[in-house]
Amino acid sequence: MGNDTDLADLAQLILNVGRLVRARTPEGPDVVPMTETERHVMRVVDLFPGASPSQIADRAGLQRTNVSTALRGLEEKGMVARRATAGRGVAVHPTERAAANLRTLRAVWARELAEALGEDLGDVRRCTALLDRLERHFTTAR
Repeated sequence: MGNDTDLADLAQLILNVGRLVRARTPEGPDVVPMTETERHVMRVVDLFPGASPSQIADRAGLQRTNVSTALRGLEEKGMVARRATAGRGVAVHPTERAAANLRTLRAVWARELAEALGEDLGDVRRCTALLDRLERHFTTAR
């Protein structure tokens, strides 16, 4: 039972810290505003550039119609580009605007976390490896 409690505590903390970091994310001309679904889809596109909309839906655990709506919004914002593939397929790629947006966000997030955690990065690297493993598990196509 103790393991279940530890794992549930970890999940709860991941969700809460994510919300708190997002609340400190600046708004303005340097940051492209996105809906929660658009952010989720954008993360999958960043992790798996060239994925089809169906693959993105599978990896994100979202309905295809929600992914299509999010992709249209991201396309209008200049964050993704769709490219035809062999046959009737489509591959979705992040744009330079998306890369610039992510660089801005990462700089803000790094400052926020440095303020909270200081300079010792050993624990940060171990935590990052753990969270990366979790993210890859949950974005594996179903």
